[in-house]
Amino acid sequence: MKEKRSPSELEALWKEDDMVNGSKVKAMVVIMRTNGCCWVKHGGCTMCGYREASLLNVTEEDLLKQLEQALSRYKGEPFVKIYTSGSFLDENEVPAPVRERFLEAFKGCDRILFESRPEFITQEAVSTLPKNVTVALGLESSSPEVLEKSVHKGFTPDDIKRAGELLKSNGLGVRTYLLLKPPFMTEEMAIEDAVRSARFADPFSDEISINPLNVQRATYVERLWKRGEFRSPWIWSLIEVFRQLSGTVHARLMSSPSGGGAMRGVHNCGECDQKALDAVERFSYSQDVKDLDVTCKCISKWESYRRSETLLGSPADLDRDFENELVLRM
Repeated sequence: MKEKRSPSELEALWKEDDMVNGSKVKAMVVIMRTNGCCWVKHGGCTMCGYREASLLNVTEEDLLKQLEQALSRYKGEPFVKIYTSGSFLDENEVPAPVRERFLEAFKGCDRILFESRPEFITQEAVSTLPKNVTVALGLESSSPEVLEKSVHKGFTPDDIKRAGELLKSNGLGVRTYLLLKPPFMTEEMAIEDAVRSARFADPFSDEISINPLNVQRATYVERLWKRGEFRSPWIWSLIEVFRQLSGTVHARLMSSPSGGGAMRGVHNCGECDQKALDAVERFSYSQDVKDLDVTCKCISKWESYRRSETLLGSPADLDRDFENELVLRM
C-alpha cells in the first residue's frame, strides 16, 4: 500500500556542491510537493516520473509550511535550488504570493535556481524576479522532431530560445538542460544530437547541463527498457559529448547524472563507472578537458556497440539481447 504523503511536507531536501560566480560552493536543494506539472494532463514527457511527487489540492498554506521546513534546514548556503514536479512560475503549482515569499526568504543568497516551461516565462513574470535568479529550461533537444515524437515535450526549440533570450535580456541567469539519449535514439545519434543541441543553446545559456536519461518508474521509457528496447547511455558517450564541445561553446558545461553507475542510469561495464563519473564531475567544475582522460578496456566494447547499433539501425539493448540469446542456447 502506498504511503500517504502530506501536502504540507517537502518531498525531499539535501545539500550538494555547485557553482556560484566561478567558485565551488554548497547548495541547498528543495523538492516541493505541488499540484503537479500542467503538461501531465496532456500525457506528460516520455521519460518523466516526477508526477509521482505530485498531489491534488495542495493549498497555499501547505506550500508555506514547506517553506518553513526549508528555512529550518537552511544554514546560509549561498545557492538554493527550488524544484517542483513542473514549473515554479506556473500559478497552479506555486501561486504568485507563495513564489514571492520563497524568493523573499532567500533574497540574501548569491543564487536561486528554479525550473519553468517556456509558456510561463513572460515579460510580466520575468519583471518580478530578483537578479539572483537562474531559470532552468528543459530544452532536451534542439530537434523539433525529437521533442515531439521522442520526448513529447509540448513545445518547440524556438519556444525555449525565446524564453532564454527574454531571461538574458532582463539580466537573469539561464541553465539549459539537454537529454542525452532520448528514446528511439542509438548511442551515435544521441551524441550527435546532444552536441548539436548544446551549440543551439549556447547563445542564450550561462550553463548547459547534459542529463543522461535515467529510467524512472511508471514512465513510457521504463516500458521500453523492460522490453529490452532501450539502454541508458554509456558514460563514455557523455564524455565524448564534452570532448566535442570543449572549447567551442561559451556556456559552462556540466553534468550531475541521476542513477549514475546503475542499470537504469548512465553506465559502462561496472568496473570503471565510478572512475568515469568522477572524471565527469571534475570536468563540470574545471572545464579542463584533461580531466576527462580516463580509460578502461570497455571503451572498445562501447565503440563496437556504437557501430553495431548504427549497422542494425536499432537502439535496442544489444548487451541484453546477447545475454538472452546465450540463455536460450543453453
